Amino acid sequence: MPDGSLRKLGFLTIGLFDGADPRPGHETTLEIIKLGEDLGFDSAWVRHRHLQYGISSPVAVLAAASQRTSRIELGTAVIPLGWENPLRLAEDLATVDLLSGGRLNPGVSVGPPMNYDKVKPALYPDHDEDFSYARVERLLGFVAGERAADLEGTQGFEVFSSRVEPHSPGLRDRMWYGGGSLRSARWAGEHGMNFLTSSVVKAEEDGLDFAAIQLSHVRAFRAAHPRGRVSQGLVVIPTDTASPEQRTKYQSYADKRTPRTREPQGPARMLFSRDYVGSSAEIAEQLHAHAAYREIDEVAFALPFSFDHDDYVQILTDIATKLGPALGWQPGS
Repeated sequence: MPDGSLRKLGFLTIGLFDGADPRPGHETTLEIIKLGEDLGFDSAWVRHRHLQYGISSPVAVLAAASQRTSRIELGTAVIPLGWENPLRLAEDLATVDLLSGGRLNPGVSVGPPMNYDKVKPALYPDHDEDFSYARVERLLGFVAGERAADLEGTQGFEVFSSRVEPHSPGLRDRMWYGGGSLRSARWAGEHGMNFLTSSVVKAEEDGLDFAAIQLSHVRAFRAAHPRGRVSQGLVVIPTDTASPEQRTKYQSYADKRTPRTREPQGPARMLFSRDYVGSSAEIAEQLHAHAAYREIDEVAFALPFSFDHDDYVQILTDIATKLGPALGWQPGS
């Protein structure tokens, strides 16, 4: 169990860009990841967005990031497998893991793609797909090097392998499942994955205490996989060196999102965590009072979706130099 000190400090970014000129947004995402390494962060994670103005190909972005960094772990939080072919994804993940020197931490989830009725004609026009946990199991098998096809040896001038190539030893142990339900937490543990828990959980019982629900997920995962890693991804915005204008912006952002934290949202009864805005000392005190955080030693604090580059620089710098140390963390080198 954690001893109260934060062992690994990471951050998560969505990588927004202008649809009319998308390159600068991708470049600033890479700059943010490099800044994170320079500040000593242990990990940088990117979100996955389709048919939106956020990163649609996180594996490609992390391939680029792997060539601009040397130490920081690179993760996806998360790749929705409903959009992916597990065999092709396994090839991409192994390739980027090798390019990064074994720093890739792929996080995935399952379920139908968002707005599936509208995207199916473009995504799967000729057939239906299986969006169950079996899709994750296929990916895990391919990543682990299990047989993918009855094909190996030399045929003419071509040499074939029965497993996905390239194969990256150790990648299977760095596979994560992003889940917000008790069932997904147990499933991830039972299948030897690591567990990403975020600022959204499923309110499956009558209680509406976000921290208590998240804690039950963490404990269920660890009961199934005691040696597995757990990472918590709350939205955390320290204001220590923020300008007055930035502080106003940050508080306004959190205030607009607060109503959704008061009751479960939608048919799935998803419950959102509050955003943590304030000085690092204030945030550290609030996190130490958070039931789930008290059993966490690894985080990937989520950057807000719609801020400017200078805002992200200030927030990351404050997290690394003020909030992290207040939580007992020491920067990597």
